[in-house]
Amino acid sequence: MDIIEERKTEFPAFNFIDGELLLVNKPYRWTSFDVVSKIRNSLKPLKLKVGHAGTLDPLATGLLIICTGKLTKKIDDYQAQEKEYTGTMVLGATTPSYDLETEVNETFAIDAITETDIYLTCQSFIGEIAQFPPAFSALKVDGERVYNKARRGETVELKAREITITSFEITRIELPEVDFKVVCSKGTYIRSLVYDFGRKLNNGAYLSRLRRTRSGDFCIEKAFEVMELSGHIKSLREHESL
Repeated sequence: MDIIEERKTEFPAFNFIDGELLLVNKPYRWTSFDVVSKIRNSLKPLKLKVGHAGTLDPLATGLLIICTGKLTKKIDDYQAQEKEYTGTMVLGATTPSYDLETEVNETFAIDAITETDIYLTCQSFIGEIAQFPPAFSALKVDGERVYNKARRGETVELKAREITITSFEITRIELPEVDFKVVCSKGTYIRSLVYDFGRKLNNGAYLSRLRRTRSGDFCIEKAFEVMELSGHIKSLREHESL
């Protein structure tokens, strides 16, 4: 019988008090704040600032930058960096949240959509564009998250913002699904990009999968699994190595 060696993550020597930048692979259905809380609780009884650079939706996975201690002062700098995502959109339908958080509210025939239509539509989004945030977003209006208002059925007028799509590549077409890779500026809502993509086709689209693969020079391949990282930090604390 073959012996399978268990892969063990090699962690660097951490200095959380002076400040650490942690790359974490955010799990599906975790909020970005859930990850921050997990790391913060692992560091107790040390009373350190812990924050993240760039929110990921609960249904998204991938790279989340966590800063501790003095490095939290640089969160805005890390958050401003270019982002890269991979994902899947579903053509022929829309949802109020532009993703799988809400049920499909409208459907469209997709028989007439060709691969050429999809590639040409993709190219039309490259460059500087105006984008409206989704109604189900973490933006605050009158001191309250917009998604809370949306869940109560309230309509909020949101302003368009200028964003930059550096590249937008279609990587798979198996209708109704279309896989893509996007490189974009800070503040880009991929859900809105997908929704607008459907409208550009005179059809509909919603986001079914999203993964952040890069933020600035930091890549998902270097990220730690959150539970593994949390366990390692607790072990350091127990051995008084923090």
